Amino acid sequence: MQITTKRHYLSTVFALLSTVLLLCQSCTEAGKNGTNKTVFRYNQPEALSSLDPAFARNQANIWATTQLYNGLVELDQELKIGPSIAKSWEVSEDGKTYTFILRDDVYFHDHEVFKGGKGRKVTAQDVAYSFKRIIDPATASTGAWIFNDKVLTDKTGAISDTAFLAVNDSTFKIYLNEPFIAFLEILTMPYAFIVPQEAVAKYGKDFRANPVGTGPFVFKQWDEGNAIIMHKNPKYWKKDEKGVQLPYLDAVQISFITDRKSEFLTFMQGKLDFLSGVREGSRDLILNNDGTVQDDFKGKFTVRKEPYLNTEYIGFQLDPKNLKDPNLAVQDKRVRQALNYAINKKEMIAYFRNNIGIPGHSGMVPPSLPSFSEDKVPGYSYNPKKAKELLTAAGYGLQKPLKILLGTVAEHKELAEYMQKKWAEIGVQVEIDINQGPAHQEMVDNGRSEFWMKSWLGDYPDAENYLALFYSKNFSPAGPNKTHFVNKEFDKLYEQAKLERDVKKRWELYQAMDRIVVEECPVIVLYYDEVLRLTQNNIKGLEPNPMNMLKLERVRKD
Repeated sequence: MQITTKRHYLSTVFALLSTVLLLCQSCTEAGKNGTNKTVFRYNQPEALSSLDPAFARNQANIWATTQLYNGLVELDQELKIGPSIAKSWEVSEDGKTYTFILRDDVYFHDHEVFKGGKGRKVTAQDVAYSFKRIIDPATASTGAWIFNDKVLTDKTGAISDTAFLAVNDSTFKIYLNEPFIAFLEILTMPYAFIVPQEAVAKYGKDFRANPVGTGPFVFKQWDEGNAIIMHKNPKYWKKDEKGVQLPYLDAVQISFITDRKSEFLTFMQGKLDFLSGVREGSRDLILNNDGTVQDDFKGKFTVRKEPYLNTEYIGFQLDPKNLKDPNLAVQDKRVRQALNYAINKKEMIAYFRNNIGIPGHSGMVPPSLPSFSEDKVPGYSYNPKKAKELLTAAGYGLQKPLKILLGTVAEHKELAEYMQKKWAEIGVQVEIDINQGPAHQEMVDNGRSEFWMKSWLGDYPDAENYLALFYSKNFSPAGPNKTHFVNKEFDKLYEQAKLERDVKKRWELYQAMDRIVVEECPVIVLYYDEVLRLTQNNIKGLEPNPMNMLKLERVRKD
């Protein structure tokens, strides 16, 4: 476990950080620079490729576009759907028609693309344009899937011209082929943010760096690789409960420090207001193994650990046709179950993740979703005796070792080595194959990796999004079923759940599907992720949520 080496490294870095903390006590508030302006500063270590919501596929793009745009509906901190540009909506009795009534006080940002440089009112025609743009092949949006196979199609299978209908300036309709119970959740995604046709027409592909939206902040500058600046939208349409116009902040600055240690030190110097997803080296400095904050850091800043809609797992390729040298042992579910029982997930999270994460002792659906129930979907806890029994029954064990190759990336090397040790204890010899992220992804997507580590971050807060990974019509590379799992009973329940409008009955169907996943074991659920957020003590109103959204419209900087 290399604990001694890690402690030596940490003690060296801790000395440097102690000096930084003393220096920072005399620092003035970051962002004010001698003025009364409040600037919220956060860092984006991953690449940010576009400020166009049509390409908001990763956290970097999502966080930035969330400050600039709005959609018809939005999620609150408890992941409940609420109004945004649409003040109300209705769903038809058959679940196939959605009617939205728009607010009459939402305006695009002031910009030269509009007459007199003044932002115009948002209409239903803008919504229709934005949604049609997402599915237009010329746009090449990574978000076309949110509407494909869902909205109304014609006889040829193409999306119908009437799938999105602006009835008048304030009334907008969407028509579906069949009910899709999580459709409103999908509309909260940044892909469904509303954009003005004038700006897209002027900038074309360069709209990525010249965004115009309706959100709380207005784009000012993007020095690629260095910083993005957004200013307060003085005409933002939202107000708080006391009638005070949002946002409270004057500006947002995004930096692009790629080195995680440098990012953490910059935060400790007070030059960043917020950090999310603190990585191993810095995490070990802040937290004890049990997840509590170390005494030296208590009170220096705010530390919050929150559930995250991300399930970390290991998958088995159940379709050997694309494997170079298939190992038939993994086709036996007893072997898969044995590998699952052999992992001490609780110990693994304590030693290697400072107790950030919840052991995967249930199915694929994470605890942040309301249908989750460890009682109704019991999974695999540490049971080496049971693991050995299953392995023996399958014809393997210490006398006849099973050899298997585990594919992963460098970031998960320590976890993989820990599991390698636990599997060796039951007679399974696992070799670790570390690849670069894109290569690992390509091998998994195309069925060329037999045993691999992955994660599934929820696109929207409904268990269907996780269970779709096991629906037989969703085979990768086109769909998310990377294990190529096939089960007729599962498919039947999945199709039934997509149409079930009674929430509690739908949850029961989800739980039944997840029980099948547990029993057949196409995946080993390692843990349900949690996110560690650090904020400076003068930041107020930055509420966490299981989607790890970054919404700054109600944030204050005292």
